Amino acid sequence: MKLLIVDDSEIIREAIENWLEPFGFEVIGRAGNGSRAIEMFSEKKPDIVTLDITMPEMDGLTAMEKMLTINPGVKIIIISALAAKEVAISAIKKGASSYLVKPFTRDELEEVMKETLEDRS
Repeated sequence: MKLLIVDDSEIIREAIENWLEPFGFEVIGRAGNGSRAIEMFSEKKPDIVTLDITMPEMDGLTAMEKMLTINPGVKIIIISALAAKEVAISAIKKGASSYLVKPFTRDELEEVMKETLEDRS
């Protein structure tokens, strides 16, 4: 399963990669902004994306909409410090598979990933 990690924080990108690689995810790219994420998404065709909302150049919700236009079947997990319920609902309505609020634990990330993958069928 190919994974693209998108977050403007290098620490968050590293944590997600380190926590998920043991589960057999192939990290095919890490991007720090939405514009770069779209480039990598188009080139590498990931199966699943973790995506921050607040980033430079292009926010995560805009990037998500572009990704879903390119591949409507991709699974996108929004991982954001924006904890407002309305933001999460908006992201899900726009096509996100799931939503995780920062800060998060390894167990929370694993659980969201598991639930998202179970919904693949």
